Amino acid sequence: MNLPKVISALVKAQNEFDSTAYANCFAETAIVHDEGKVHTGRTEIEHWIAESNEKYRSTMKPLGFQENGTSGILSAEVSGTFPGSPLTLKFHFNIVDGFIQSLKVTD
Repeated sequence: MNLPKVISALVKAQNEFDSTAYANCFAETAIVHDEGKVHTGRTEIEHWIAESNEKYRSTMKPLGFQENGTSGILSAEVSGTFPGSPLTLKFHFNIVDGFIQSLKVTD
């Protein structure tokens, strides 16, 4: 599967539970929508993913990627210490200048 460099870096950071490397995939002013909450800016995103890693220990296995200009949807099997694991989730990205500008996680 041919993933954009920043998405490959994000998956690697997630699977290594590296919240700093994960956050560095995002633009300074990026926005993440997950579990009914909004996280704005790289620092807030780093805190969110660090808490999520601590709570769920989630890993991602990419299943498919659809790209349309600066937008893309990654389908991934997500496994961790949460009810219903593993789940297939969709990660809706907007990527500009090699950084993620926005991410929305849906099922």
